[in-house]
Amino acid sequence: MASELIFRGHESQPITGDGAYSPKPPKPWLTATRPIHYLLREQRLIFILVGIAIATIFFTLRSPSSNTIQPIPIPDSYIPNELTQYQARSTQHFATGFGINSVGKIPLGLKRKGLRIVVTGGAGFVGSHLVDRLIARGDSVIVVDNFFTGRKENVMHHFGNPNFELIRHDVVEPLLLEVDQIYHLACPASPVHYKHNPVKTIKTNVVGTLNMLGLAKRVGARFLLTSTSEVYGDPLQHPQVETYWGNVNPIGVRSCYDEGKRTAETLTMDYHRGAGVEVRIARIFNTYGPRMCIDDGRVVSNFVAQALRKEPLTVYGDGKQTRSFQFVSDLVEGLMRLMEGEHVGPFNLGNPGEFTMLELAQVVQETIDPNAKIEFRPNTEDDPHKRKPDISKAKDQLGWEPKVALRKGLPMMVSDFRQRIFGDRKENASTQ
Repeated sequence: MASELIFRGHESQPITGDGAYSPKPPKPWLTATRPIHYLLREQRLIFILVGIAIATIFFTLRSPSSNTIQPIPIPDSYIPNELTQYQARSTQHFATGFGINSVGKIPLGLKRKGLRIVVTGGAGFVGSHLVDRLIARGDSVIVVDNFFTGRKENVMHHFGNPNFELIRHDVVEPLLLEVDQIYHLACPASPVHYKHNPVKTIKTNVVGTLNMLGLAKRVGARFLLTSTSEVYGDPLQHPQVETYWGNVNPIGVRSCYDEGKRTAETLTMDYHRGAGVEVRIARIFNTYGPRMCIDDGRVVSNFVAQALRKEPLTVYGDGKQTRSFQFVSDLVEGLMRLMEGEHVGPFNLGNPGEFTMLELAQVVQETIDPNAKIEFRPNTEDDPHKRKPDISKAKDQLGWEPKVALRKGLPMMVSDFRQRIFGDRKENASTQ
């Protein structure tokens, strides 16, 4: 018996008069009206309109009258006094990144955070004073120092501060950090120290600068190189302007420092032009102040230490060589203005007040001991005869010039030296 498949799907559908199946005619308007019926049922449309009205009122009240970004508060101790273009740009980027512009106000608890800054050579004379200023304005500071000339005592007062870190490290070796700015001060700066190991001195200037520039490139940090007036050598131009190329002996006993710094400047500009690194270059002239190494061979520290110890003041040559002396606080102000400004440099940072070595010895006599004797000795090799900065560029572009006169700053240095020299003697005597 043959089986049959019976389709019963249309049994309930209408049948025409001749018995044939006929589907219902299509209704094209049904698709368009179905969503409307959905919205009209159960007052759904009213709820949607009420929600839109509430949201409009809320965002109208929350938004300011203008679309400008509200400034992020900056501490009063921030130096320099006026927010520079770089800081303003950084603040705007910071605010926009958190969506602050969408509501026009900084969300509760979101405040301006200090920069994360590394200072190589930060335990040294100049570096430690720079660290003090950066910490005072609220930045987080990482000091990197191998303590060849730096001293822990210079930064001990920051121990325990959560914004301060100290790393014992030689910049000749690579270092990985996440920072916003790099102040590269690491290098012995006095003839006694840099002549002690000339090969290490030039490696610090070249390899150390390469490492720090590489770090700046990797993390997008701004880099400041502290160069020196020694790049002018024994100058044939007086006073020295930044466009002067110098008169340097490339094979002399001071070349490890002079030529090392010149090479460091070359590397800095090559990274700036070739890799887009934001760089700044400062050419520092003779600086004095508290925390200088007592026996570093530099003329001011030599004279002060000798006068305090009742020793003759040693003047090399005929004493007619000239130098310009700036107090350390003036230099730190110049470095910070340079870092926060928009100009690459190089900039001369020094005091244009010019003193001969004999005049300096006389000022030290007046300050410490009028009866101190002066002793003449043969001049050292490649010692520059004249040194005076032209700071017109720093005045015009940085708004900087030194404020502390020699006769005002020297007593502060003498007080620090007196405490360290005679304090050390008392401690040594008590231990014997």
